[in-house]
Amino acid sequence: MVAPIFLLMIFGIIEFGRMVMVQQILTNSSREGARIGVLDSSAEADVKQKVIDHASAGRVTLSPDDITVIAIDGESPYAEKTYAAADYGDSIEVTVSVPFNQVSWLPSSFFGNSDTTLSATTVMRRETVP
Repeated sequence: MVAPIFLLMIFGIIEFGRMVMVQQILTNSSREGARIGVLDSSAEADVKQKVIDHASAGRVTLSPDDITVIAIDGESPYAEKTYAAADYGDSIEVTVSVPFNQVSWLPSSFFGNSDTTLSATTVMRRETVP
């Protein structure tokens, strides 16, 4: 009688732990991508590949479509432009998003509905030499 409740509680703890772990992996992956993105010699493909490589080391599978890389104009804040057009003083924003049901170990998520998305964003200033 107690066993089903106990097992449900154990699976809930495991699922919550997995959710926190994946969130931390996404945060670190977006940070590593932004560190590559601020360098003068990098391309958008390099940023996305670094994010994918870092996440795969934590056993989280991402695709390039899960990663968004944009440049934010340093002179007029919140004005977005393509990564290729980023100049000195612009901010590089790397966002990584993944649906939780893709990274869950259980067939049905205990937390939220199937539309729950985990995401992380890192913004760093471009280091291009003027």
